[in-house]
Amino acid sequence: MTSISLKINYRPEIDGLRCLAVIAVVFYHAQITFNENIIFTGGFIGVDIFFVISGYLISTIILKELLETDNFSFCYFYERRVRRILPALLFIILCSLPFAWIFLYPIELENFSKSILYTLGFSSNFYFHFSGLEYGSPESLLKPFLHTWSLSVEEQYYLIFPIILLGIFRYFRKYLVLLLITSLLVSLFFADWGSRNFPSSTFYFIHTRIWELICGSLLAYCEIKIGSRSKEKYLNLIFSLIGLFLIFFSIFYFDDQIFHPSFLTVIPVLGVILVIWFTNKGDIITKALSNKIFVGLGLISYSFYLWHYVIFSFAKNLDVYFNNNSEKFFLILIAILLSIFTFFCIEQPFRKKVSFKFFLSSIFFTAIIIILINLIIINNQGFKKRIKVKNYQEKHTFKYLTQNGKECFSRNKDFCKFGEGQKKIILLGDSHLGSLSFDLKNRIDKDYSFVPITNVSYFHTRNLHLIDKRSKIVNKNYDELRERIDKILKNSKNNIIILGGATSLYFYHKRVKGRSLHWEGQFVDKIKFEYNPKYIEDDFRNIIQDLLLDNEVILLYPIPEIGTNLQTKKFENMTRIYKYPYSDFLYQNKEVINFYDSLNFAKLHKIFPHEVFCDKLSNLCKTHDAENFFFFDGYHPSLSGAKMINNLILEKINKSN
Repeated sequence: MTSISLKINYRPEIDGLRCLAVIAVVFYHAQITFNENIIFTGGFIGVDIFFVISGYLISTIILKELLETDNFSFCYFYERRVRRILPALLFIILCSLPFAWIFLYPIELENFSKSILYTLGFSSNFYFHFSGLEYGSPESLLKPFLHTWSLSVEEQYYLIFPIILLGIFRYFRKYLVLLLITSLLVSLFFADWGSRNFPSSTFYFIHTRIWELICGSLLAYCEIKIGSRSKEKYLNLIFSLIGLFLIFFSIFYFDDQIFHPSFLTVIPVLGVILVIWFTNKGDIITKALSNKIFVGLGLISYSFYLWHYVIFSFAKNLDVYFNNNSEKFFLILIAILLSIFTFFCIEQPFRKKVSFKFFLSSIFFTAIIIILINLIIINNQGFKKRIKVKNYQEKHTFKYLTQNGKECFSRNKDFCKFGEGQKKIILLGDSHLGSLSFDLKNRIDKDYSFVPITNVSYFHTRNLHLIDKRSKIVNKNYDELRERIDKILKNSKNNIIILGGATSLYFYHKRVKGRSLHWEGQFVDKIKFEYNPKYIEDDFRNIIQDLLLDNEVILLYPIPEIGTNLQTKKFENMTRIYKYPYSDFLYQNKEVINFYDSLNFAKLHKIFPHEVFCDKLSNLCKTHDAENFFFFDGYHPSLSGAKMINNLILEKINKSN
């Protein structure tokens, strides 16, 4: 294929920026800690840095060709993109297939193959969105190619942007900047609005990411039209330092609780813009970013980005991920070594040395082989007989408590009551406590009566309305339900009341804000309070104080949520169970745990479920032993797990007597 010679000056400091971006992402996924605190909480913005850099470099290529030749070679452009992207990607997919075959359970292998096909079709971002996978959740690290969602966004950009830009250049050239700025603002608006209303599609789809790429495009246009960037030495130093500060601020102070992408994402994006525009050869920032180590990691950043997540994912699938920073850095070192090999032996030869004919034929046949293998895996449902597993006993699954042929869980009235004892044990909470009720009912003393009220997470929260996509109140009987619960609690004397479970995860207003929930069989997109949510903690404290006047209260701390879809009712289809990091549990629930720790009242008994599942020394929360699985769907204890928690509850009850 005929090449086009358009000189584009190499800027080593941009490879230095790539280095910062990939380190941020890798350390974020590795959950690197310091003094038991995760430090790269905003490392996910490394992807946003990549988007701005890609927009800048790709637009520089396109605009230079358009301005210098008044034409554009799509063939040459797409050849360079394919040479850049596919060889390393296909190589890593091929390397991962044997490990997936050996170690993944059937449904995992089937989903793995689907993700590969979507990745090859430049659409894995759609696949992971529609599969309902939340990026950053514990389950997400079990998907070896989840990180290719960002690659798909870039590939979609490469496919559509040159065509659109050429059309604008040909027919609306004088409006080019105006149209780019308008597109940027529209995309940014949808990103901010969508992150609050449709967080998953906003995170994964290109329409809310393209503003970051366009920022790079505008940088490229300004540089080409002006002819140079800023030459003011002190101005360059000040603004490039500000840019680095904004990037590092985002990496260390953003976290999973922020809306992203949104107006907040402007902070790291602006930082990248300032660094690209105000760094010049010889500047101190340029020299720092052009350090050989930074540039070296920047050069291998594409392979490093692809390798690290695959390695982390298989390590976690094999139950060996992560106990401490030293093990995490060991896996990172493996990823770096494999990335160096891939860069020099795969990326470089296919980009520069092999002929286009050989390149095209080798890529085509490799892709066909990969596609056929994965279609066969999908067609055979992951080859269920490939892995022999022990028959899963029904007693280890989840059981709902029933009365008169109806489940006790999620009743709005006529709550279940078992036994005729004058003293009651009232179980108050949501499905997490509901999962304890079957075993607990069968083990409590006959002198008690047992009343499970396991319906609502927000029993303590006043004036709360759950809003669906069309802003309709989902649970219209919520106020009536609250009145029934209040009546039972106000008339409760000399009883034992157990509360907590997942309820504890929701009362804290930072967690409630913007959270999406599955409620009463409907998906809730918004949670709206008719008063200041800071009073939620006071409501919860006051309810406990009121109950303690005439009752004993057992407060159940958060139950670990490991986030995997175990599907243990059909064990042959289940996904691999893994050891959940204890540090992750502490980090995700630190506000709730701190708040519960502050509740020091007489007759308030505290139960710590994580103590039966987790070990601080090894930093692991176990999900199973040789015989039993402690979770049935990744979010609720199985019958075996419930027995472990109920042992603690019954111990408290017996002591209170």
